[in-house]
Amino acid sequence: MIIKANSVSVAPSVGVPANIRCPSCGQLGTFEPLANNSSDFVFENGFRIGERRCPNVTCRAVLILVWQHNQIARSYPALRIDFDKANIPPPIVSALEEAITCHANECFIASAIMVRKTLEELCAERGAQGKDLKERIRNLGTKIVLPKDLLDGLDDLRLLGNEAAHIESHEYDQVGKEEVEVGVEFTKEVLKATYQYSALLNRLRGLKKIP
Repeated sequence: MIIKANSVSVAPSVGVPANIRCPSCGQLGTFEPLANNSSDFVFENGFRIGERRCPNVTCRAVLILVWQHNQIARSYPALRIDFDKANIPPPIVSALEEAITCHANECFIASAIMVRKTLEELCAERGAQGKDLKERIRNLGTKIVLPKDLLDGLDDLRLLGNEAAHIESHEYDQVGKEEVEVGVEFTKEVLKATYQYSALLNRLRGLKKIP
């Protein structure tokens, strides 16, 4: 049976599995339809909409997925960039999680501003001094040990935040999905090097036999 909805033809179709990361528990998995007889709605313009359930038995979150030409285009709740929060101070975690939430909901300018906020929180936590963020980032290099490429990239993250926050800034052609994704991923690497490598090293050393 064909259903007419807003002048677009819609037909029920058997649900297909979807391999995605769960926005609730963060685990990768194969999301199956809620029941064997549940159906998706397939639109004549190439869209498909259906419900799927997380296979993680401790989660079992239900998502609504939207496909466009057989590619997942959206999910509700939105898919999120994964982020390991271990050993990172709460104010820094809060800022980057807000950046990730904004990115997931396609609020890219807001996300870029929160990436900059994450840098502000990092500088504050490490006691970096300076009259503005540029100077504080330069001073941060004396407070933490990072590879030169990561240190150099911190100023690029600052400029990405400037571009989002100030209309007169023209450091980037645009602040969109790709720019923000790279900014978030780069920030994650900085935080990993700052807070997580030492914890991993301590775990490794803890495995050594004591003579």
